[in-house]
Amino acid sequence: MENKSHALAAGIFVVVVAALLAGLGLWLTRDRASYQLYELSTRESVGGLQPQAAVRYKGVAVGKVTRIGFDPDVPGNVLIRIAVNEQAPVTPATFAVLGYQGVTGLAHVLLDDGTAPQPEVPRGSSGLPRLPLKSSPFSQLAEQGPAILAQVQQATDRINDLLGDENQKRVSLALDNLAQAAGSANTLMKRLDATVEQRLDPALAAVPAVASDARETLKALRQAGTNAGDAANEVKIAVRKLSVEGGPIDKIADSSESLSLAADRFGRVTLPRLNHAADETSRAVRRLGRAASNLSDNPQSLIYGPGRAAGGPGEPGFEAPAAASAP
Repeated sequence: MENKSHALAAGIFVVVVAALLAGLGLWLTRDRASYQLYELSTRESVGGLQPQAAVRYKGVAVGKVTRIGFDPDVPGNVLIRIAVNEQAPVTPATFAVLGYQGVTGLAHVLLDDGTAPQPEVPRGSSGLPRLPLKSSPFSQLAEQGPAILAQVQQATDRINDLLGDENQKRVSLALDNLAQAAGSANTLMKRLDATVEQRLDPALAAVPAVASDARETLKALRQAGTNAGDAANEVKIAVRKLSVEGGPIDKIADSSESLSLAADRFGRVTLPRLNHAADETSRAVRRLGRAASNLSDNPQSLIYGPGRAAGGPGEPGFEAPAAASAP
């Protein structure tokens, strides 16, 4: 009996100590803050988000995730219910986004404010207010992942084509050509150095004499330029004298005008008279010719006068010539 009483006392002591420890734990972990429930509805994946996950407002813990399930109002959407401390400054511009911690993959809900009020999300069947849930950068990266991988694959294929055997041969050939060009350039530089040492130095030594000759040539050119300027001035003076009013040019113009008038008068008056005189002279010469011909045919006309001319056929006194007798 005594052993059983000691065991019962020990059991009662353990139960009392356990109850005290539980009460102490509840007292230490009690939360007297008031919370407001909100809902988030999204079609995106919420992998890594668990119940009791933290809810942070600009990095400050203000609540936790109480439930994760499916949205009965929108088929295919995930419904997240969160409890947010009433002291958190939730405004109409507040929105939610999923955040991830390091490489663990654990997610939490981040609340933040936009620059303008967010569009109001209608309440669900539960009647709780809903906050808009935006896509996180990680979700956007996951959505763009296939396109990024396709572009990476395309770039890899192009790099493989660029580094193919044919292109490698071309690169090797180009490198060989560059090496040959470098060797040729080195040889050319050596030849230029030798040319400068063997030929350019004597030429440079003759530069002072050439410079002296050039100075003399420049002096001669300057003197020739001065003479040309003087000649140009004299020509200018002569042109000015010739162009002065009443000068030689005007006199030549007047003489040309008088000559033109004389030629015109000669053509209009003198030349017709000369033509008339030539016609009269021609007629007188013809008459003189006929008189000489008559005198040659009838010389006695100078003594007896021309006499009466024999009548012609059909005129009085015409006598037909006698016919010639046959031999």
